[in-house]
Amino acid sequence: MRNADRGGRPTEACGAVAADGPRARLRVARLGLWTLAAVLAVRQVTAVLTASPGERLTDPETWVGPAGVLYGSGSLRDFGEYTGTPFGGLVLGPFTRPAEQTLGWGWILGTLLLVVALGLVAARALPRPVGRRTAVLAGPVAVSLLLLSLPVRDALRPGRTGLVPVLLVLLGCFVVRGRRVGGVLIGVAAALQPTLLLFAPLLWGAGRRRTAAATGVTFAAATALARAATPHDSRTHWVHHLAGSGPADALADHSLHGALLRLGLEGPPETGLFLLLGAVVVTLALRRAVRYAHDGQLLLAVAVTGCAAIAVSPAAGRHQLLWVLLAAVGRVGGHARDRPVWPVAAVLVMTLPATTTLPNVAFLYPLRDNVVLLAALAAATALPFLPRSSPYFRTPIPTRYAPPVPARFASVPLPPWPRRVLIRPNLLLELLLIRVTYAAYTQVRLAATGGSNAAGRVRAEEHGQRILDLERLLHLDVERAVNHGVAKIGWLRESFDFYYLSFHFAVPLTVLGLLYWRRPVDYRWARSTLGLTTLLALVGFWLYPLAPPRLMPGLGIIDTVHGVQDFSRPDYGTLTHLTNQYAAMPSLHFGWSLWCGLVIAVIAPKAWMKALGLLHPLCTAATIVATGNHWILDAAGAALVVGAGFGLTYLLQGPRARTAVAAAEIDSEPSTPVKGRTPS
Repeated sequence: MRNADRGGRPTEACGAVAADGPRARLRVARLGLWTLAAVLAVRQVTAVLTASPGERLTDPETWVGPAGVLYGSGSLRDFGEYTGTPFGGLVLGPFTRPAEQTLGWGWILGTLLLVVALGLVAARALPRPVGRRTAVLAGPVAVSLLLLSLPVRDALRPGRTGLVPVLLVLLGCFVVRGRRVGGVLIGVAAALQPTLLLFAPLLWGAGRRRTAAATGVTFAAATALARAATPHDSRTHWVHHLAGSGPADALADHSLHGALLRLGLEGPPETGLFLLLGAVVVTLALRRAVRYAHDGQLLLAVAVTGCAAIAVSPAAGRHQLLWVLLAAVGRVGGHARDRPVWPVAAVLVMTLPATTTLPNVAFLYPLRDNVVLLAALAAATALPFLPRSSPYFRTPIPTRYAPPVPARFASVPLPPWPRRVLIRPNLLLELLLIRVTYAAYTQVRLAATGGSNAAGRVRAEEHGQRILDLERLLHLDVERAVNHGVAKIGWLRESFDFYYLSFHFAVPLTVLGLLYWRRPVDYRWARSTLGLTTLLALVGFWLYPLAPPRLMPGLGIIDTVHGVQDFSRPDYGTLTHLTNQYAAMPSLHFGWSLWCGLVIAVIAPKAWMKALGLLHPLCTAATIVATGNHWILDAAGAALVVGAGFGLTYLLQGPRARTAVAAAEIDSEPSTPVKGRTPS
């Protein structure tokens, strides 16, 4: 027995050590995520505190009286464009008495506590069963996403109460045990935001009739109290303009009403269409929400109802839009590749400005201006969220991967995570990520040191002179001769200008599109290479701001694309507001074209296709020199960056998997049964 005990102890100890490993990693991950949440909180607080005094109180900004002390008596509507309910005015009234600095610090601290409470309650409300990893990490992840969201960033400024109704509803649905107490909390939330009365029929349909009744009674009592205290405000709000006195067609209004007004509708036709569409949205949303509540996904049901409340509100400010982010808990799609699309879209819409998620193109303005409303409508009425009974709810159809390839260099092992996928990625997810990545690239490129001030301009011109001196030493300084020669021939000049403006985006997008459709494995390889190339180019823009030939004083280069520049003005007209004029080294015009040429040369099946692909970077090199936009050495720098991009991709993913490409092509073809065999 003793020997058996001794023999069993090492086994138990090994089991304990094996179990402690995952627990320790979870603890480290949780600590890291909470640290990230703390850093984000400090960042958002700093953004609020460093704002100008006129921007700190964006909603009740005219509360501020002499010596920075807020008005302490009277109705909020008497001092500014207060847009909340009369009951909300009663709640905010005591906050108008402290000094502005005291109010600001107190409001920020209270909002951060609200955010933490919201994140923890939302994590607790996830549909069961929940894995151990999800249970441990859901809280800090939810808090971090909330801190990044636009509603929370807006609510950090005093006077914005949009987070309070959300927390009250979540507490009433998931935390308090007494059903009547939960109804009281939700009723107070509805008194602050009337369209949240939609939760009463949701609770009634979900079988919580006492909670639904308490919600209605509390709302009526709170509204009656506000009417007794401020009868003039109540009459103004409920009779004359439900949404207050602000312009309902402003871009800050994300309701159906605001969208119709922005589309040019007004008067009785707009009101009738708004009521009709609102009735359709409420009917569809409540039917779906009740179904999800019975399915055990109450958090999703609450988020769907909240999204409907956004759409049918007379006016929905940005601080009231948190329901869309909560709707990210819904699961859409049976394939693993499709599962991240809706959560990623919801997070991007709620954390980034609409100008970042969609291009700044005129025909997309209606979509861009209403992107949050469209996301709310999709969550409320259209997205096919999976029920818990679906076989794909917890285990989606897995993604097929190619066999791993060995590393070419034994001293540089391949990391385990970049596995080759044998199917094409989800198109919507790819478009979202490409758009957001390009928007981030544009912002970083614009912010790169060089043209933002006089010192940066001098530095960029000094670098330009050094490049010119080096080219003279190497006998490569042909920019002025080529530029003036092309400028004298009208049709040649116009051809180069057209090539410069059009092919820079058209060819890479075409290559990516063809690879996505015809060769998905090669698409991922080529996309990774292009991304790393662009990232390295951004480093070059930051470290080496360079004036292009057209902006070098005294050189006499003709800017054939942008026209004559006014050198007496440091900003060179409006171009500096659109792009960084000194992001010339390396030239991504040539870099992206060289990437296209190399990808086509590697993948194209025929020799003439390879030759045509390699002709594109040669034409681009001639174009950037002829138009005066780049030095020849800019193209050389771009070639180095492209080579480094391919090299990093090789180091991270290994050699291009031709066998995986062949397997993907065979798999995509329709299979024909062979006699005597059963197709797998």
